[in-house]
Amino acid sequence: MVFAGLPQMMKFHSGKETFHLGTSSDASAGVEQDSDLLHIVHVTAEMAPIAKVGGLGDVVTGLGRACLNRGHKVGVMIPFYECIPKHCINELALIKTYNSYHDGNWVACNAYRGEVSGVPVILIEPSNHFFKGKNIYGGSYNELDAYLFFSRACLEWMQVNGTQPDIIHVHEWQTGALPLFYWDMYHFLSLQKPRIVLTIHNMEHYGECRQEQLSKFGLDGSAYATEDKAVDDRTVGHNPERLSLLKGGIVYSNAIVTVSPTYLKETLCSGWLSGALMRNRDKYSGILNGIDTEMWNPATDVYLPAKFDASKTEGKRICKQFVQRGLGLPFQGIKHGICVADQIPLVVCITRLVAQKGLHLITHAIKQVEELGGQMVVLGRASDDRVEREFEGLAELHNKGSNIRILLMYSEELSHMLYAAADMVLVPSMYEPCGLAQMIGMRYGAVPIVRKTGGLADTVFDMDDQSHAEIANGFVFEGIDEGSLNCALGRAFSYYQEKPKEWKAIVQKVMRIDNSWNNTAGKYIEIYNP
Repeated sequence: MVFAGLPQMMKFHSGKETFHLGTSSDASAGVEQDSDLLHIVHVTAEMAPIAKVGGLGDVVTGLGRACLNRGHKVGVMIPFYECIPKHCINELALIKTYNSYHDGNWVACNAYRGEVSGVPVILIEPSNHFFKGKNIYGGSYNELDAYLFFSRACLEWMQVNGTQPDIIHVHEWQTGALPLFYWDMYHFLSLQKPRIVLTIHNMEHYGECRQEQLSKFGLDGSAYATEDKAVDDRTVGHNPERLSLLKGGIVYSNAIVTVSPTYLKETLCSGWLSGALMRNRDKYSGILNGIDTEMWNPATDVYLPAKFDASKTEGKRICKQFVQRGLGLPFQGIKHGICVADQIPLVVCITRLVAQKGLHLITHAIKQVEELGGQMVVLGRASDDRVEREFEGLAELHNKGSNIRILLMYSEELSHMLYAAADMVLVPSMYEPCGLAQMIGMRYGAVPIVRKTGGLADTVFDMDDQSHAEIANGFVFEGIDEGSLNCALGRAFSYYQEKPKEWKAIVQKVMRIDNSWNNTAGKYIEIYNP
């Protein structure tokens, strides 16, 4: 939805202007080059900005660019979803037509080459119905079959093309079967060189698979139905027992990474995959994600009405007033001799509206922020119809008022402006493997209010914790109840309203924190090198 009167710059665009494709050559200036250079191929279901649903797409693009900037050869392989905006891919061209196997037949595939955000990309387009539809996920085809096909088709392309990367980096359950295809099939054919690295971005998605489904793609599914391979431990003793592609990827990959050190600890202690992870603990690492500091840079951001940085923050106030004006929120006037804009904090929550993100805390925050006299903007979409209806009701209730705006959409442009406008960014997740919102928010001078879990615990440290005053950078709560959130919000509001000089210092401090992909890439390079 877009509000009547929203300035033209703030309206959602689906055309070319939404995507700005940078090049690695500009970014590599000043980045130290690695001496032992590698050829790295990411095989993934998402890549920002052309095929982005969540943080996975940002990670693939950000890590790919960072490794390119360090001198490595990097490519990304993704499905050529029907919904991908082709005009957002530079130099898109068909480079090969070849066949890959599915259910007794060889299916023709087109391989296209292009460049996205400076990163070379290969897009695989099967001639059957896979990856057709208006969205990345949720098409009328069987998604598990489609990603099994894609995983083998990527290896088949490497074989027919004579490509021998040093590293094949797979992500999530969608490409969890690729290590099985590699070690039990293609390694015995022509692919001898690659090592396989698996990054698990969210342990809640397992890739549940029937044995006969895997068999349709040329492997004997029954051979993997053991505890030490790919059986879904939750189904042992049931009829039928099932496989987990994510577990198979854990067992068959040379190295496993998850996206924060705290999430690694959490996954070793809870969840049915903890046993498999413990058995493979020696190859399991936790590396905190980074953010793309070129894409997310308030000093150069093309979406902002005013630029700013940590030393000159005046532009942030302009961005706040611009967003307030566009959304119909009060932004001017004098109250007790003080500018209204300086006394009313703007809280922003940019998120997928799913249970993981703490929906009950988001809905409570809407009421609590209003009671505290602040303003709040929620930007996000729900995949569940019930959740969508609940937030539509909240939008109907609040959007006509003067303090709350609920925007049930996703807009890259608007998200940039909201981060720039925000005084605080709220991330009240039930669990959060890494989280990007808190890091992006800090990059734009929004002080984070977060629940202590996963990557949030690794990046945000409480302002009232005197034992870690030197790294304090936000407001943290541990409980999953509304009272715990109230306490954190209350402390943040008091700090903002009663200590303006100290607040400005916090804003400058969080903007200077280096959460760039270059730091993260260095740790991945250590994993890539055996």
